[in-house]
Amino acid sequence: MILGLHHASITTGDIDRLAAFYRDQFGFETVMETAWHGDNARADAIWGVTGSAVRMVMLRTANAYLELFEFAHPVSPERGSQRPVSHQGLTHICIAVSDLEAEYARLSAAGMAFNCAPQHMPGVCSAVYGRDPDGNLIELIEPDPAGPFAFRA
Repeated sequence: MILGLHHASITTGDIDRLAAFYRDQFGFETVMETAWHGDNARADAIWGVTGSAVRMVMLRTANAYLELFEFAHPVSPERGSQRPVSHQGLTHICIAVSDLEAEYARLSAAGMAFNCAPQHMPGVCSAVYGRDPDGNLIELIEPDPAGPFAFRA
């Protein structure tokens, strides 16, 4: 039986900076931190790699987790910081908010870059896309309480 979405995961080159961003700007809390250095055969088997050396931080919000990894081995090539949402693969995470205009203003003042001002789709939601310090897309959404995307915590 499927229970629901548990977490999204982001690999970064600077886990301390990215974890601080999600804690400070979105109120996530750290629930676990761990690391290993080429001695975790189970993780290697799950991921299909050998000799992984990793730091991991698991963050939690009201209804989901965000898992952050920083790999020392195998090292990933850096990707462009402006990967468009139209590229195939995981494109963004979405965070539900209760006052989109206020969150947009607060995060803009904190230096978060957005594609545009919040856009309003009557009867559905208001939404905006911005980027975290690694350039990953974050959607902020304020669903219409009676609309198809109503958030149920």
